[in-house]
Amino acid sequence: MVYRPDRDGSHRGAFERNKKKIYATQTVCGICGKPVDFGLKYPHPLSPCIDHIIPIAKGGHPSDINNLQLAHWTCNRQKSDKLIKRRDKEKDEVISNRVLPHTFDWKNIRRSK
Repeated sequence: MVYRPDRDGSHRGAFERNKKKIYATQTVCGICGKPVDFGLKYPHPLSPCIDHIIPIAKGGHPSDINNLQLAHWTCNRQKSDKLIKRRDKEKDEVISNRVLPHTFDWKNIRRSK
């Protein structure tokens, strides 16, 4: 198992505090742009979770609130550690991870109670 500082290390407390702030202030998935239903719980594919905008594996900060966003669980899984880059003659710049392709429309899955 890979060591994750946001789960097991010194960043755990800050990650949890920032997760609560994001859950209280954000309502839209930062990856697909659709609303997140906080009534859904894991393992439902549209349940809420926290996504690292710049993945930890790519050098992103594990607990900085500026590197965290609300996401659907399935969107976060599909994104994995990918980044979208804009090609520019002068430099490459990370601009977003919102335009990733989706292979399944989870919105039409019936909610189980």
